[in-house]
Amino acid sequence: MPLRRSLLGGTSALVLSAALLGGANPGAAGDDAAPELPASTSLVTDGGQQVRLQVLPQVVQQGPRVADPDTARAALTATVEPVRVGRRIRLQVQVGTAWTSVAIERQDARGRVEFAAPAARRGQPLTYRVKAAKIGGLAAVESGTVSTSRWTTPTWTDEFSGTALSPDWSFRGLDYEEDSLRRCSKAGVEAVRVARGAVRLSVVKDPARTTKCKARKDGKVVGKYAYRLNGHIGTQGGFDFTYGVAAARIKFHRSRGQHGAFWMQPVSGNYPGSPGHEIDIIEYFGDHHPRGGLTSFIHRYEDGVEVRRGARVANFGSFLAGRRDGWSKNFHVFSVEWTPRLLVFRIDGRETGRIRGGISSVAQYPILSLLASDYEIPHMRDRQLPQHMYVDWIRVWETGS
Repeated sequence: MPLRRSLLGGTSALVLSAALLGGANPGAAGDDAAPELPASTSLVTDGGQQVRLQVLPQVVQQGPRVADPDTARAALTATVEPVRVGRRIRLQVQVGTAWTSVAIERQDARGRVEFAAPAARRGQPLTYRVKAAKIGGLAAVESGTVSTSRWTTPTWTDEFSGTALSPDWSFRGLDYEEDSLRRCSKAGVEAVRVARGAVRLSVVKDPARTTKCKARKDGKVVGKYAYRLNGHIGTQGGFDFTYGVAAARIKFHRSRGQHGAFWMQPVSGNYPGSPGHEIDIIEYFGDHHPRGGLTSFIHRYEDGVEVRRGARVANFGSFLAGRRDGWSKNFHVFSVEWTPRLLVFRIDGRETGRIRGGISSVAQYPILSLLASDYEIPHMRDRQLPQHMYVDWIRVWETGS
């Protein structure tokens, strides 16, 4: 297992409950004095009603500038059954022996309510619960408690301080691939820059190529365009993990013609019969895309054939902070919760989709990229280069198998 770099003194770490992971706390076995941490998930059944409350790491931090990940807010999701759309759900935090209201939201059609709240106060973890108001013959009911203490320290983090990438990172795809979807682009060190607390990934013209590239789509030439260099980095051989939460705070590029991505690959490769698969946590195809431009997919083999599962992010505008917000205007935190049974994708702590069954069971490593594939290059003229996306920070909270 590669060396882990932990940010000491952080305010969020992950050890999901045994009930969620289907196994014991991986850090407890063989530990003589390992204390059992308070639950990060609670489930209460009362009078025919069921209340589930889950707290996640600090994965909520929308804003225009780079920021300290320790100041991000934790995400909490309450699920109440039977579902009553519009039912008032109150989030409360424990202060001493009393409970103080933090926020009130209304239940959606899935039965869920999503909150963002502080992970700590004066350096100490916080305990939360929710109370569902009485409605239509259903009595008021409250959840069990959950604590942020299980998220106090990320397994691995990079805030891109300084002027160079850390040794965990390496460049990917440094050659033009004539038989691939990127015959007109390749990765280049010139397309990656670390400065002002973020890594900038770019698509730029390749100064070494003076001729034009014939871009192809579905086997047909769709135009001639400048050769491009992509920002494309990953932690293969530097960091990988098995199960947990991975999150990155990203401000995407503007124009169509390339797509920015935060994704993962299995260390053992993706091939027929592989226990692992590609996980595209988020891909963005540029502003003014007719279908929003945000997607989350996995790519895996089934019966020897590569298949794609997932979806475009529906109601993408609802995940923005307002009309002046945008994926290329502000930073947002994109995350995936990875367990043996499912993947849950989120933007700033709010779920965008989930995939169940056939989930990767092997170590994966994170990748950040801004790639110009041949099929999308015609959406942009050469004079619109360069294009940039920025990653403020990336964090992983590993749970293990």
